[in-house]
Amino acid sequence: QLQASGGGLVQAGGSLRLSCAASGRTLSGYAVGWFRQAPGKGREFVAAISWSGANTYFSDSVKGRFTISRGNARNTVFLEMNSLKSEDTGTYYCAATRRRPTPIVESGYEYWGQGTQVTVSS
Repeated sequence: QLQASGGGLVQAGGSLRLSCAASGRTLSGYAVGWFRQAPGKGREFVAAISWSGANTYFSDSVKGRFTISRGNARNTVFLEMNSLKSEDTGTYYCAATRRRPTPIVESGYEYWGQGTQVTVSS
């Protein structure tokens, strides 16, 4: 149902933009979160955006470097990642939920994408 894309290999200090799209349906009415999993570690919260787009949430580790936004067509959510660091390396997953308020934990989301790999070389 959810498709995450846009990952790749980038040098430290570079930027990437990830996209999360819902196939065959809109993301209107859904809060969307991004999580990541580094090799050998558990999945951690990165960022989330409320169903209306009015509120955004970030982990301390990415605050000030990442932004999250909704596309105009309301069926895509973007994660803009700037000033990337080697510790940002991992598989990035997007997730969606109709729950309120916007969750910032894995268990708050019912729908998950397959993940996209981000590798930051130092």
